[in-house]
Amino acid sequence: MGQTSTLPTPASASNPQSSTLLRVLAAASFCHLLNDMVQSLLPSIYPILKSSFHLDFTQIGYLTLTYQITASLLQPFIGHFTDRTPRTYALPTGMSFTLAGLLMLAVAPTFGWLIFAASLVGIGSAIFHPESSRIARMASGGRHGFAQSFFQVGGNAGSAIGPLLAAFIVLPRGQSGMAWFAIPAILAIFILIWISRWSRETRARAATGKRAEPSHHAHLSRNQVIGAIAVLIALIFSKYFYLASLTSYYTFYLISRFQVSVRTSQELLFLFLAAVAAGTLVGGPVGDRYGRKYVIWASILGVLPFTLILPHANLLWTAILSVVIGFILASAFSAILVYAQELVPGRVGMISGLFFGFAFGMGGIGAAVLGKIADATSIIHVYQLCAYLPAIGLLTWLLPNLEPAKKR
Repeated sequence: MGQTSTLPTPASASNPQSSTLLRVLAAASFCHLLNDMVQSLLPSIYPILKSSFHLDFTQIGYLTLTYQITASLLQPFIGHFTDRTPRTYALPTGMSFTLAGLLMLAVAPTFGWLIFAASLVGIGSAIFHPESSRIARMASGGRHGFAQSFFQVGGNAGSAIGPLLAAFIVLPRGQSGMAWFAIPAILAIFILIWISRWSRETRARAATGKRAEPSHHAHLSRNQVIGAIAVLIALIFSKYFYLASLTSYYTFYLISRFQVSVRTSQELLFLFLAAVAAGTLVGGPVGDRYGRKYVIWASILGVLPFTLILPHANLLWTAILSVVIGFILASAFSAILVYAQELVPGRVGMISGLFFGFAFGMGGIGAAVLGKIADATSIIHVYQLCAYLPAIGLLTWLLPNLEPAKKR
């Protein structure tokens, strides 16, 4: 890896053993896997819910919107709050909300109860993501891109496993099969209690040696920092609006266009989400070595040729292109998040909450808007329309180079 960041972290201040840091980082990533595996069950069982509750695409979009907006609105505020007043057991508390929402999804008798269950899952996500992202940075040992990628890949792996498990566990049993996933949620709660205790001890050891950090990089003005954050938010919009078309409607697209079975569509969705997990793991270390701006360039704009081809491909090439798109597009988030954290050091929770929250919000709004478009036109038209979204990656040119000397 290249030279690591000089920004202080509680982990580096207390100088714990690297093996301890790796165990904490691995535990956080594993809990991210369990958390996102459970949360990915909601879109994975859409075909079941659509049939059982006689839902249209607009109602499916509202379900996703409820979950995503609940998470996105709360995350920046929770991150800002825990920056100022850390809460030791925030992580297991968040997972408890997710567990409650999961059990509610298993027994919900009406669409209204489904909405309520989705909101509980969203609250759990709003608490979990900014605080666990802070834990990943604390356990990074200065390799922030690697740590965020390692942490993120757990979530993406969980999102990939969720639809596969839904196909083999929930699909044969119906809606009530969701209750089986209470087991991994409870396991995650116990692991998160251990992580929370480590975090409390690390903060206590670091408190005496902690020094104040500047509000932004010395060579950037306040307006430049704000402008860079705005560009990053536009890139997140492009990435997650497009991903909403795949995570929420890919199974319907495959069924509608190629007449595949529900199980086949979920297996192909698993391949796409597995590629997303692999791309996430690559993006952070590459950004550490060569610069995060280059990763953002290649990830957002580089995927454009493949998204333009996808709506015109046959089934085999649709599967291949979706894997390529998932791998390339996923490499951006860790680079974007760490880039933003370095723009505004000392506000890890707030920045993590802002970007996780905006990503979730864009996914929810995208699902609702695309559901409306699919009802008004066709699901195939949705993919033809979304193909141009990665062109927003051209805005990366406006981002300042934070580490030109180091990367050179």
